[in-house]
Amino acid sequence: MGNTLILVGIGLVLAGIAYKFGLLGWFGHLPGDIRYEGEHTFIFIPLTSMLLVSAVLSLIMWLAGR
Repeated sequence: MGNTLILVGIGLVLAGIAYKFGLLGWFGHLPGDIRYEGEHTFIFIPLTSMLLVSAVLSLIMWLAGR
């Protein structure tokens, strides 16, 4: 459990660094992400982005289980 928490923490730090330097600017702007902007309303549903995250995490877990 401890090793898993350390790896998750390192992954979050790396994601934060990538976000800070603009390497994740494409994330949330993929085709299939729903964005609606009204006069007083903003709705954002990142369908494609979350499917991509799910696929990557599933692949990582599958590889870790082998």
